[in-house]
Amino acid sequence: MTVLARYSMGPAALAGAAIVASSPQTVLNGGIPATYAVTGAAGVPLSFLVIMSVMAILAVPYVAVGRYVPHGAPFYAQLARGGSPVGGLIGAAVTLIGYCALQASLYPLLGATVADLVGAGAWWMWALAAWLIVLLLGQYPGAVGARVLGVLLALEIAVVLLFILAGFTHPAPGSGTAAGAGLAFAPSSLIVAGATSTLLVYAAAAFAGTETAMTYAEEATSHRAMAVGSAVAIGGGGLLYCVASWAYGAWIGFADVRAGATDAARQPLALLDEVYGSGIAELSTLLLVTSILAAQSSFGAAIARNVFALAREGVLPAAWQKVSPGAKGGAPLGGTAVQAVTSAVVLTTMALAGADPMATIFPWLSTIGAVCVLALLTATSWSAFTFFEKGLGGGESAFIRRVCPVAGGTFGVLALFFMAGSIGTLLGTEPGSSLPWLVAAVIGAGALTATLAGLYLRRTRPHVYQGIGRGIPDGRTVLDPALEDIQV
Repeated sequence: MTVLARYSMGPAALAGAAIVASSPQTVLNGGIPATYAVTGAAGVPLSFLVIMSVMAILAVPYVAVGRYVPHGAPFYAQLARGGSPVGGLIGAAVTLIGYCALQASLYPLLGATVADLVGAGAWWMWALAAWLIVLLLGQYPGAVGARVLGVLLALEIAVVLLFILAGFTHPAPGSGTAAGAGLAFAPSSLIVAGATSTLLVYAAAAFAGTETAMTYAEEATSHRAMAVGSAVAIGGGGLLYCVASWAYGAWIGFADVRAGATDAARQPLALLDEVYGSGIAELSTLLLVTSILAAQSSFGAAIARNVFALAREGVLPAAWQKVSPGAKGGAPLGGTAVQAVTSAVVLTTMALAGADPMATIFPWLSTIGAVCVLALLTATSWSAFTFFEKGLGGGESAFIRRVCPVAGGTFGVLALFFMAGSIGTLLGTEPGSSLPWLVAAVIGAGALTATLAGLYLRRTRPHVYQGIGRGIPDGRTVLDPALEDIQV
């Protein structure tokens, strides 16, 4: 049985890998201004706190079951063990669709950003360069990638903190700390006619990727490391985005956030340039590019580990479970190649079709990805309830076994309805258009294909079907890559 580089990632590495997937610089420079501009509501900071709380509740059963099902494809394995093998396969299909969509959505964003920055080249040329870098990083174990991305993440967060300081020290009239807090965190600023669901959906999209720490289960030093990494990613990311959006609202003025957010001279980079000089603004621009690249690499790593785990169980071709050899090996080479081919096909198809990178490709793919992640977290909450009801846990409290799964599953269903009502806004389609149904069609097609595959496996390869979600290596019987070069 092939294994990854086990016991090589601690809490900091896991948290970093999850946070970079949500791309803090992209949220600051794109997500926060866009949310204010589209909704015109002052309650953006509160929306981040609300979604952070929902994500935390959803994460409790997800992480708790992960103690007993430490798997490289966590959604797949947990849905199989708490539900059925077919449910696990559906989870795998939705996971791959979601993560592939999120990763591919970032290529046109990076390409367009770099093309505008240097004033040369088509977006797809720069996207191709990013694709090669992601492919290269995928050749190394998760711990190596985490160290590289960790340096970039530290710089990202430092710039966001500088922006927060600048925003609070240069508020618009009537938007100072006390007055601004009264508007940013008042429930009435969140419950706005026609804007509440959009507010929550934009906030939820910023958290996509914070759940990926569990994907490194085989490489984590312990379950506690995964739990801490997940908590830091969700809690730390949520608080950072909350305070950053509060600082931005204070700077542009809560009295009319839509006007401020749509003004090209009132964007986050402009404030950094005004307060700290062009050097910091240029660094922030560069970090925006590296932030997107880091997020692409993080999602690529998550896809590769899901593919590896499914291939090892015989659900996907056995060749896809190939890992790098040697004492410093254990990287999922087969899965990395699969994610590279998948993203290349998606991007080539859209580039040849002449799709607009920012008006079409980015919003459509990122929306599909966000819906998939939320649906998966919701489904795993309900499957966690059945998992513990089957007696598969180890004496967890009723709060973990029942309260959090039911609460998380309920909140998740409500959030999905909110998201469904705002998909047209996210995609920029005309009111009443049937195009948003394509999102459901893509996900539904994946689920149907997985169901048919499950029925086929049950009939033709029952041993594989019964082993779905159970291919967890026993460390006592499988040689660790770190010991491969030792001769006895």
